[in-house]
Amino acid sequence: APGTVRILLAEDNAINALLTRTLLEAEGCHVEVVEDGALAVEAMKNATYDMIFMDMRMPNMDGLEATRKIRAMDHRSKGLPIVALTANAFDDDRNACFDSGMNDFMTKPVSAEELSEMVKIHTSRAEEKMAS
Repeated sequence: APGTVRILLAEDNAINALLTRTLLEAEGCHVEVVEDGALAVEAMKNATYDMIFMDMRMPNMDGLEATRKIRAMDHRSKGLPIVALTANAFDDDRNACFDSGMNDFMTKPVSAEELSEMVKIHTSRAEEKMAS
């Protein structure tokens, strides 16, 4: 459907991935799930997304490295909102997220309200124009 928010979810834990995907789909988003950072980078080459939720700790390639690679890709990836998902809310994790080029940060387990809010904040370009 036009106006559907396309989301790439990189999460290696199947239960977390299913939960997050279900919550996002309930918000009307289209969600594609990959289980590591390398696959997230691949997915970016083949499709266009409005937003990425990126787990920080994944096998093969973690979320930080994947984010750096995505940011280095091309113009499309520059303004793309990337939100970290992490089990730790420590400051050094948070700083590492922003250093790698991420826009925001969520602590797992995520709630429906938080996810919904995150998607609104980062994909509501039309609403921003109205508000300004």
